[in-house]
Amino acid sequence: MSSIPMRPERVPVTAAERSDAARNRERLLLAARQLIEQGGAAALTMDRLAEHAGVGKGTVFRRFGSRAGLMLSLLNDSEAAFQARFLFGPPPLGPGAAPLERLVAFGAERIAYVVEYGDLVLAAGHGSRGRFEVPAVALWNQHVEMLLREAGAGSADPWLMAGSLTATLDPERLLYLIREHGVTSERLANSWRELVTRIVTRA
Repeated sequence: MSSIPMRPERVPVTAAERSDAARNRERLLLAARQLIEQGGAAALTMDRLAEHAGVGKGTVFRRFGSRAGLMLSLLNDSEAAFQARFLFGPPPLGPGAAPLERLVAFGAERIAYVVEYGDLVLAAGHGSRGRFEVPAVALWNQHVEMLLREAGAGSADPWLMAGSLTATLDPERLLYLIREHGVTSERLANSWRELVTRIVTRA
């Protein structure tokens, strides 16, 4: 006789239960945003969120799995909006502009995104070894590679060149330059413009 216990029969989840779960998740995300507004990303812990939202700590972990998972959930809407702008939005970030213009706009928009959400990005684990495998990062690289090819940049390895370019937009690097060296977002955007222009227009 097998010693492996039988899997318990699953109880169907009702629409009402799914709706309650969605409402609870949004309530927790709202409470998390309030804590961030009060004290920054560093102030947001699973314990503080549970206390602020009036729920048990176990409920928070069941919803998000970990603090990194919570940060990813908080970033979900803003990242989706950013992706929609560079994939489908108006030019120069979206389709309709020349490839070089789109590359310049992509870097400027990404820098602005990091200025606003950088601490959350780092807390979500994008500064870890696996940050290069995050789907969003892969999409950014593919987008930059596509624009390099469309621009006829002449690189022998557009995929590797795209990775090198997007590495300059790494949140940890940008926040270090801003906070430790006082580099402005405008100066960073100008440097990105110069970099991609030289790559695209070189002989």
